[in-house]
Amino acid sequence: MLDQAAHENFPVAPFFLPRAWRADLTALYGFARLVDDIGDGDLAPGGGDAVLLGLDRVQYDDRPALLDALEADLHRVFSDRAPGPKHPLMRRLGPTVRRCGLTPEPFLGLIEANRQDQRISRYGTYGDLAAYCELSANPVGRLVLGVTGTSSPERIRLSDAICTALQLVEHIQDVAEDLGRDRIYLPAEDMKRFGVTEADLAAPTGGASVRALIAFEAERAGELLDEGAPLVGSVHGRLKLLLAGFVAGGRAALQAIAAADHDVLPGPPKPTKLSLLREVGATLRREG
Repeated sequence: MLDQAAHENFPVAPFFLPRAWRADLTALYGFARLVDDIGDGDLAPGGGDAVLLGLDRVQYDDRPALLDALEADLHRVFSDRAPGPKHPLMRRLGPTVRRCGLTPEPFLGLIEANRQDQRISRYGTYGDLAAYCELSANPVGRLVLGVTGTSSPERIRLSDAICTALQLVEHIQDVAEDLGRDRIYLPAEDMKRFGVTEADLAAPTGGASVRALIAFEAERAGELLDEGAPLVGSVHGRLKLLLAGFVAGGRAALQAIAAADHDVLPGPPKPTKLSLLREVGATLRREG
């Protein structure tokens, strides 16, 4: 599972970071990946993770039970009492939590977002979707700030804007995949405004109305990225490069979406490595 970190749009724990940061960020990634795999039903077959979390093997696809068991294991991470956490990824998380003084709230938010995915598959308004991103995305940025010892109220505000933007970009890229899971992360109010139906989203390619909707959502995500980008200039050294990479990853993805004429239905438009590197440089010059 941790090997997947190397395949994200921008490396989760790139080589240029201090070794301790890389270890801590990889531990956080392991937790986040486990939560998402439970929520999406993507755990490895055989029920091994269910057993590791203290459940019966036959509960391998009982997502609510798995999320409850994961939350119980998370509380063991933050407890001084025996027994400690059961799942290996949770045991790996313990040293990071203690070393960095992390609190349970961001981790609980990620679990709650995946619980919400089991109950809610459509969002009526952008406000509803933004509230979901507050659980599903913003905790990740807050944890990165915690690991690097750079948290402040203003940096958290900027980080939240970046993380919500990156989540929106992912939703835009993955419209077809999400629909295959019977989920739509495009606000119903926006779909109505642009005259887009669910049947339109199921088409092999996007018509003019779908592409106009995607362009609108992409512009919103871009504005949020711009709002949060001053976070890059508020830090120094290798952390500045890491944060520039996150911002640049979002901007490069938006450029790829635009280059596809905002037609995301055939598959998610992805930036090239060269375009990502160019955007990293541009972000550093702009925000440094």
